[in-house]
Amino acid sequence: MNDLTGSTQDSTRDQEWDASAIVAATSDGRWALVSTSITALVAGTIAWLAIGAMPPIGARTHEANTTYLPYALFSELAQAGSRLASGYSVRHTQPTPAGDLDAALAAEDAEDNGEAAGIETRTLTLESGSTLAGLLEDAGVPNADANAAVAALAKIFNIRSTRAGQSFQLTFQLPPEAVPLPPDTTPGVINIPLPNQDDANDADPNGVVTPATPTPVGRLLSIAFSPTVEQNITISRAADGSFSANDVVKQLVQHHHRAGATIDSSLYLAATQAGIPTDVVIEMIHMFSYKVDFQRDLKPGDTFEVYYDYYYTPEGQLAKPGNIAYAVIRTGGKEITLYRFQPDPNQPADYFDAHGENVKGMLMKTPVDGARISSGFGMRFHPVLGYTRMHKGIDFAVPVGTPVMAAGTGTVKIAGRMGGYGNYLRIDMGNGYGTAYGHLSRFAPGIHMGSRVRQGQVVAYSGNTGMSTGPHLHYEILVKGEQVNPLKVKVAQGRKLAGNELRTFLDSRLRTDALLASTPLETKVADAATDLRQAKAR
Repeated sequence: MNDLTGSTQDSTRDQEWDASAIVAATSDGRWALVSTSITALVAGTIAWLAIGAMPPIGARTHEANTTYLPYALFSELAQAGSRLASGYSVRHTQPTPAGDLDAALAAEDAEDNGEAAGIETRTLTLESGSTLAGLLEDAGVPNADANAAVAALAKIFNIRSTRAGQSFQLTFQLPPEAVPLPPDTTPGVINIPLPNQDDANDADPNGVVTPATPTPVGRLLSIAFSPTVEQNITISRAADGSFSANDVVKQLVQHHHRAGATIDSSLYLAATQAGIPTDVVIEMIHMFSYKVDFQRDLKPGDTFEVYYDYYYTPEGQLAKPGNIAYAVIRTGGKEITLYRFQPDPNQPADYFDAHGENVKGMLMKTPVDGARISSGFGMRFHPVLGYTRMHKGIDFAVPVGTPVMAAGTGTVKIAGRMGGYGNYLRIDMGNGYGTAYGHLSRFAPGIHMGSRVRQGQVVAYSGNTGMSTGPHLHYEILVKGEQVNPLKVKVAQGRKLAGNELRTFLDSRLRTDALLASTPLETKVADAATDLRQAKAR
């Protein structure tokens, strides 16, 4: 039995040896044998490295973060490998520059938003002394297109009413060479980025820098701007190349507000922190400036209310103020109440107290909005001259450029430089009364000797000219040419309604009171802060 088994094994070895000899005898057989050996060697090496990298048995392993290859990228690489194996060509490309990538992303965003490819939008701002036509030409718009667009606009809008700072949104159709090309999607061709290359490699070896070719501005399609918050104007290009303008006015919505607050530092701060729009606050200060000395009369803990209208866009944006129908300041245990009333339809409306007396006296108590009095009327030590002398007015501490209002209606007698006063303005109001303003930075447009001004009109701006140690307004009241104390002078008050006018006013007042009773009060407590003018400068 053993002899039979042994002879059988010998026979099998002889057959295997004969087969190996036959394989080695041919060229193909030898190459197959070498290939199989190399494969086995590589597989053994990988297995040996894998075993060496394994942690010892029983050792504690740390959990590692696994990063998965995106399927789309895996699929593309697999297809690329098959193309390479099949003899397909590969195109090597430079890495995509950042600008091209931004353009590609912008193009994708434009497609997502339904915008056409090759459309560019730019926002330009009109500078002082410039014109719309000049702005368009500076942006690269051909002269003919710029003039045609402006001519179309002039048919519906006064070009001269445009002001510096106005923004215009221009839309262009880019020329073909400025539109980024999409990537090559030809079958069998893939884009494989090459390693980053230094820009210096592309430089001229002789150091000559070739200027970049400017991108053409393209074809002007439209211009859009909003001269006011309630108005949108669009200038569009038609298919034949002509331009036409379209004016869309938003339908504003009127809202009634009743607001109030406690005054901790100033009326202005309390009102703005209560959410009242700034233009309404300024108008309210003008209303009370005939009855209230904002420096001496108002104290912390005083309160106020105001009932006003305001107009909003359909989106809820503040558009423009309406009228103040009612306002009250409660100070020192008394109420100063004002109602809007128009006794003469041919004259502007005015404000009257609860008894029908016009709030306007011949003079305003304060020619600047609620400013702090820094120096009173009388003998004082002069900070510049260094000795004591008479101070024939009062000083209001206000920043340079604060609007100064005419305290009364009259005629300008002096508007110019005058010694220690610096820039000086004097207004004659008749009946022996006059007012004067010193240390001004400049005069308002149209103010000169002989010009007529009305009470409350801005006539100048405070400054620091002349013999002055800091920004302030020097204010004087003159009676028969002599300076008197502005805080003590008695001046004539406004007229009082009577007869039918008074009855009409009382009916109007009752209607306003009924509206107040049915409107909730919008109120906040004002935070302590600095004076009025400092708050406005922020």
